[in-house]
Amino acid sequence: MAKGKRAGGAKGTKITLKMAKNALRVTPDGKLRLDLSNVGIATFPKCLLKLRNVEELDLSRNKLKIIPEFIGQLTGLRWLDLHSNQIEQLPESIGLLGSLLYLNLCNNNLDGLSPDVGSLRNLQVLNLGMNRLNALPPTLATLTNLTELGLFDNLFTQMPECLNVLPNLTKLNTKRNPVSYTQRDGKDPDSVKTTGNLFLLREGDLCHPCLERCRRKKLLERSQRKSNFSGLISPNSVARGNQENWRQQTTSSPPSFQKGQARPVGDTNTLSFLNSLNI
Repeated sequence: MAKGKRAGGAKGTKITLKMAKNALRVTPDGKLRLDLSNVGIATFPKCLLKLRNVEELDLSRNKLKIIPEFIGQLTGLRWLDLHSNQIEQLPESIGLLGSLLYLNLCNNNLDGLSPDVGSLRNLQVLNLGMNRLNALPPTLATLTNLTELGLFDNLFTQMPECLNVLPNLTKLNTKRNPVSYTQRDGKDPDSVKTTGNLFLLREGDLCHPCLERCRRKKLLERSQRKSNFSGLISPNSVARGNQENWRQQTTSSPPSFQKGQARPVGDTNTLSFLNSLNI
């Protein structure tokens, strides 16, 4: 990461063009990467407009609250990491980053997502975990190349409809949301709506009768749903701790969606609604 001079008060660290150039690195696969993470930046450095050949930009673990409109001029970006800041909203110009493949907005203060994110047609990985989101814009349905989506630790009470039409989505993490679900009573043909938290257990932690009941319940729910979100069965990542603890861990990157991180294969986690099983 770059070493900048700390300015007083809320101004944070001021990044000059010289500092930014000194922080440039070439990745093993030949990409030009600029790492300005964890240096106390409170204002998005405008000098980055003179480094438009940068393909990977890391501004994580800083103090950013506002992402300026001019970020849309960094059209060469393919990888953008903004996790663990204080960002409250994204500018409309975010949709101009048409080459973007990876966008990490985990652990911010987002309570809504700009519809312009739907213009990022090449996006493959989007991490929105640990924010204050309770809905997604319908425009996300156009992200047909999206393969990984993190929605963990938000305020979703139901899964967004746009998830149903993402053809290449293979990894979806929705853990620790107040999701509401429908439980069918065997004697009553009407559905009873129940709201509660979802719990995840490994199969090996359940006794045989409980495991069989979970499996039967899962098969029943699949037959009653029009769509099956496989990511709810096998989440690909885990966010540890609450947001306040996360912000204090400024020396390490978030555990999910980190570039180059190995991901578990064959996760056997089983979704179990324990509060309805009387275990």
